[in-house]
Amino acid sequence: MTLEILTSDALPVKHGFFTRKGGASSGVFAGLNCGQGSTDQSEIVAINRTRVAEAMGVLPEHLVGVHQVHSATAVTVDAPLTEKPRADALVTRTPGIALSVLTADCQPVLFADAQAGVIGAAHAGWRGALDGVLDATIDAMEALGARRDHINAVIGPAISQRAYEVGPEFLDSFMAEDPEYARYFINGNGDRMLFDLPGFGLNRLRAAGVGHAEWTRHCTFSDPDRFYSYRRTTHAKEADYGRLIAAISL
Repeated sequence: MTLEILTSDALPVKHGFFTRKGGASSGVFAGLNCGQGSTDQSEIVAINRTRVAEAMGVLPEHLVGVHQVHSATAVTVDAPLTEKPRADALVTRTPGIALSVLTADCQPVLFADAQAGVIGAAHAGWRGALDGVLDATIDAMEALGARRDHINAVIGPAISQRAYEVGPEFLDSFMAEDPEYARYFINGNGDRMLFDLPGFGLNRLRAAGVGHAEWTRHCTFSDPDRFYSYRRTTHAKEADYGRLIAAISL
């Protein structure tokens, strides 16, 4: 099966939000599981990642990522990494390197200032987005010569509001930062709320002053044939879940 790669006209560089289609994994990981931290067979994950690298036109070792920890840390990359730093975003101005992030409900966000030749990729779950990982990515891109008003940012497949039920403590975390964030919550059952993660991500990107921000409007939870979902796996009481990959290169 061929790979399915979602793209956006807003990013005029090589990029892709890869769905789970076209991979070598089986069982609960069936498809293009690129998560080296999953319990999937490491050699199968390596095959999947090689397929992604080929689709991006880079060597497998030039498909770089980080050890994601739900932080607000962005790192600058100018060569293939020998060890993965603990961070949740990467930026570069070096051609031939594909920046990548892994997700399974969190937001994969790809950035490009095509004029300056600077790109970025961020893993933005609720904690990272609230703590400022998107802002940190933009700051790191500016340090390489990008202009924030020239940066286009695209949020890929992520969990949508209708599927993202949270409790009152979750709401409290956002209200403590800014009472205006209440707009990203609607009432659910009982004391439950439904949180708009992509809407919040778009707000943070636009508040940071990027030239353009959009969401591809794909919900990971609601489309099991195309996307992995941590929350869907949890509801189904499955042992583990695959990780989607998003990548961008100059």
